[in-house]
Amino acid sequence: MKGKLRSPNPKEHQLNPNWELLRQKLIKSNGPKKQSTRSQQQKSEPESQNSILGKRKERPVTETDGSKPNPLIPSSSDSSVTDVLAMDCEMVGVSSMGNKSALGRITLVNKWGNVIYDEYVRPVEKVVDFRTKISGIRPRDLRKAKDFISVQRKVAEFLKGRILVGHALHNDLKALLLSHPKKDIRDTSEYQHFLKEGRSRALRYLAADYLGVEIQNGEHCPVEDARAAMLLYQKHRKQWERSIKDFIRLKKKQKKRKQKCKTNEGDSDV
Repeated sequence: MKGKLRSPNPKEHQLNPNWELLRQKLIKSNGPKKQSTRSQQQKSEPESQNSILGKRKERPVTETDGSKPNPLIPSSSDSSVTDVLAMDCEMVGVSSMGNKSALGRITLVNKWGNVIYDEYVRPVEKVVDFRTKISGIRPRDLRKAKDFISVQRKVAEFLKGRILVGHALHNDLKALLLSHPKKDIRDTSEYQHFLKEGRSRALRYLAADYLGVEIQNGEHCPVEDARAAMLLYQKHRKQWERSIKDFIRLKKKQKKRKQKCKTNEGDSDV
């Protein structure tokens, strides 16, 4: 029949059933494989990363440069006020020439080396020389510093009834205008074992020889100095305390002898 369009027969455009089954199989076989390989890659990547990081974390920290741990770092976090305290002070210059020392900073550490008190101090007199190269104190440090009297009272409370450790403590106590019982002072500049040819040595030399650490290279740190003095005392505490007891015992014997001599002289006069 000419002039008439034939309507499309849907059956003519349908694929063979075998081809349709093959196409579905290909989709099923290819699709999941790609997804599985991608998922496996994603899973394997974090696992490999975690395993590498895990090994790094588990490795013990070793010091490859041969450096030793700093003994001045406290081994305990206990910041309580112990029966033994170490003190170190930094001075500034007052008076017209700046040659008179005044307290500029004070630090107290407990027997573990933890800081229990650390304050900048505003001297009564005007500061002429901050002595920054040694003291480490700058003008800005004293702008909001505590006044001398309040610091003096607080330190006196800390020291009462306790053993005081430090280096050349007579200078620190003089700056504080305080005194302390001699029997409770442990001064590393006077301890017989630390003397060289009968003379006291600087704290930095004692720290280098007995602790193996360098301190006071440039500006002094009172925290570091107080810790060094405390550690020196702790390392020689038994021997040091024994020598103190022996000295007290000797003094008592000498006192008894003097008393006996006086009584004997009185009897002879009669």
